[in-house]
Amino acid sequence: MSIIKKIEIDGHQVAFKASAAIPRIYRLKFQRDIYKDLRVLEKSVGGQKEEESNLDLFSLEMFENIAFIMAKHADPSIPDTPEEWLDGFNTFSIYQVLPKLIELWGLNVKTDVEAKKNFAQQSEK
Repeated sequence: MSIIKKIEIDGHQVAFKASAAIPRIYRLKFQRDIYKDLRVLEKSVGGQKEEESNLDLFSLEMFENIAFIMAKHADPSIPDTPEEWLDGFNTFSIYQVLPKLIELWGLNVKTDVEAKKNFAQQSEK
């Protein structure tokens, strides 16, 4: 099961998709763990004002990579690299987009857990 959400970036509605395939796709493309990276980003941005955040360049790159993977998963026709994809936008705020991506990922994980719970209950009957 997957969840698709459109998020406005630079005046464009961009589709992002969260599914069980995302951790694998992210790991294969960037050799990193998306769960750890999302946790780091959430802590860095979490509820803070833009000027008070702890985001460094590496965190910004993690955000760009996660956003790219989720967008590419929703729309395979977008360019094949984060650089080419980002080139299609003017500057935009990570502080407006990241919380929505984290929310989308959270909905996906919650849906997955509920589906497993329901499956286990049905199997017991």
